[in-house]
Amino acid sequence: MKFARVTFILAGLWGMAVLTPLYFLVDVTGRPYPPPMDYPQFFYGFLSVAMAWQIAFVMIGLRPVRFRPLMIPCIVEKFGHVAGVAVLYSHGRLAPADLAAAGPDLLLGALFVTSFAVTRPPVNPRPLDRPTQ
Repeated sequence: MKFARVTFILAGLWGMAVLTPLYFLVDVTGRPYPPPMDYPQFFYGFLSVAMAWQIAFVMIGLRPVRFRPLMIPCIVEKFGHVAGVAVLYSHGRLAPADLAAAGPDLLLGALFVTSFAVTRPPVNPRPLDRPTQ
């Protein structure tokens, strides 16, 4: 359980540290790519959803057994991004540097899978078919 706790708390803090500057670097992001201000609702919408997941990671890290089912969408979030980047790169639509930027998500996805595997819910000592009084 400690592994999952540390993994998810660090993942959330790392994500917050990486995402927060993007709120202030919208012009810098627009230099190598189409200007985000052409579609601000997508740019800031992405940041808001991504930041919400970072908060969820920290919450999962605080109570991994309780929030174990939420680890599954966390795994999908990480590997979904990695898969999308890999497909874009394979079609020549992404630079190698952008492919490398998916590395932390690949690592975190693997750590999330491991966290899910090692975090087992407590065994209920009372069978479900026995009536309670």
